[in-house]
Amino acid sequence: MSHSNDAALPFSLLQFYATSPYPCSYLPERQARSQVATPAHLINDTVYSSLVRAGFRRSGIFTYRPHCDGCQACVPVRLPVVQLVTSRSQRRAAQRHSNLVAREVPLLFDSTHYALYVRYQQARHPGGGMDDDNHEQYAHFLLQSRVDTRLIEFSENGEVRMVSLIDVLDDGLSSVYTFYDPDLPQTSFGTYNIVWQAAQCRALGLPYLYLGYWIAESRKMAYKAAFNPIEGYLAGQWRPLPKTPLPNP
Repeated sequence: MSHSNDAALPFSLLQFYATSPYPCSYLPERQARSQVATPAHLINDTVYSSLVRAGFRRSGIFTYRPHCDGCQACVPVRLPVVQLVTSRSQRRAAQRHSNLVAREVPLLFDSTHYALYVRYQQARHPGGGMDDDNHEQYAHFLLQSRVDTRLIEFSENGEVRMVSLIDVLDDGLSSVYTFYDPDLPQTSFGTYNIVWQAAQCRALGLPYLYLGYWIAESRKMAYKAAFNPIEGYLAGQWRPLPKTPLPNP
């Protein structure tokens, strides 16, 4: 592993290292690398908020950002929620799922959530490496956090339909991961969840909803660019994301 300093980040006690190459999860036949911020125990709410503004996000207690050789396809994106204008289809999604009941639950293992997660992975991301996660892998990915994290459960008629993990930052919310019932017909849970999280930002007086990474060539991530306006972290600055044609199916 190679070590590097990041002069743009004012954290004298943090160190940054680049991982060895590994297969990219989004673009076939490409190799990816990540830059990881350490040590994890020094990354508190304030530090993490600054890291997210610099294009990082987390998986469990690991805080990272893409650091690929010769590739800059992953673009960190965020929504300025006050200016957000929902489209007709996004408003339909919000209306379609308006009967969902959201409640915050403890950041603890729940067998119902885990079963839903496994069904979601097997249906939506087969062969992606997470479709056979065991209890421990699930817990490491979603239930370990050193920052202000909220686990939100969405239910309908007593049945859990969706679970969303959200970090609270000093300037917004960061959407960590969401999974939902993959078997119900005519649903738009993912779109609804973004609209719901943007509304939570506005209610809390927070200006941004951070959505992780967007890749123009990945259809799995195309939904993020459908929100307007959306900003990308490009060349070290947050700026309006250029309109890009959606990838072919």
